[in-house]
Order: sequence, then structure tokens, then C-alpha cells
Amino acid sequence: MFVSNRMTANPFTLTANATVADASETMRTHKFRRLPIVENGKLVGIITDRDLREVSPSPATTLSIFELNYLLAKMMVKDIMKKDVLTIQANSTIEEAALLMYKNKIGGLVVVDDQDSVIGVITETDIFKTFVDVMGITQGKTTRVTIDVTDKVGILCDITGIFKDLSMNISSLVSYPLEDGSYELVIRAQVNNSDALVEHLSSAGYPVKHITQIS
Repeated sequence: MFVSNRMTANPFTLTANATVADASETMRTHKFRRLPIVENGKLVGIITDRDLREVSPSPATTLSIFELNYLLAKMMVKDIMKKDVLTIQANSTIEEAALLMYKNKIGGLVVVDDQDSVIGVITETDIFKTFVDVMGITQGKTTRVTIDVTDKVGILCDITGIFKDLSMNISSLVSYPLEDGSYELVIRAQVNNSDALVEHLSSAGYPVKHITQIS
């Protein structure tokens, strides 16, 4: 799966000469947490809700509402925007986007083309939705089977073969490492006989750690 499949295409943008008040109103109205800033179609920066909070007056200010509005109307986006923007391309994988956000502790990435023009935005919410879809959680009632396995050739073939022999359709499968170096394999499938599945897996050397039906 690629970024192009999950990003919000043609996102709202502002120019660097827009006012902070304009940015605040746009983000509030459309419920955005970030806005790419462009000049002549090229990405030059980004502004986030955090940037807006940092320049907003505190409740303890002695300025009047008219003075506050005047200051915000005069302050430009270019004065507070971040110029070093992490970007990603549409043909990058979802995994690359997730890793880039994870390593840099950010909630979104601007998607650009080869000319550095903004073509989309992908956020942590898009990553969460992707995870839900990959795990098949929205596909109705299925059975979640958890198996502890080791990293060796042929394990997936063995285990999925057992499901096939029992005519049980697998909707999703994912594995992840544990601290002791082993792996946990999580399978969601249409299981019509849990006891038979557990018995066959155990007989093949793959004892089931946990099995439950998920709606």
C-alpha cells in the first residue's frame, strides 16, 4: 500500500503572506491541525495548531480584544511557520510514512511531487485507519488467533496450510517481535471450529496462545 492510497489529495494551503488570523480561521473552520505553506506552487513551510497556540495571547494578557485582533491581523504566517518541512512522495509506502513520523515524533507529512509541489497530506489518523483495514477489523465477526512462533523458514506455509485444510479463510495476518527474540503471530479468520483449529495447530508444533471471537 502506498501513500497515494491513503493521503488527503489537494489539501488546503496558504501563502507565506497570509495572516495568522487567516490561518487560524481556516484551521478552525475545517478542523485541520496543519497547513502547508506555498509560494508559486512550491512548498516553503508548514504551520500547525501548536504554532498558533504558541503565538496566541495567554488568558492573563492585559490587551483588549481589539488589540489582540489587530496584532493577529498584522502577524504573517511567514513569521511563525516552520521552514524545514519533512516531506514524502506519493509513491512511498505507508510503512515509510509511518516510520518517518514515528522517528521524528510528528503527526503528519506533506506529500510532494518531483517538482516539490504539494499534492497531499498524510497524517497519523490515516496510518491508524490503514492499520484497522490491514487487520481486517471492519470485515465483520472473525476469530482472532494468537500464536507464539520462532523466526524460521516455512512457518507461515505450515500454519496457513492448516487453515486451508480446515476450510477456514484467513482475512489478515501479522507478526511482530517480542523482547525474548521470538515472534507473536496474529491471525484473523473465519473459524467454524475453534477446537479443531487449536488441536491441529498444537499437533503441528504451534500451540495457540490465545483465541477469541471479535466483532
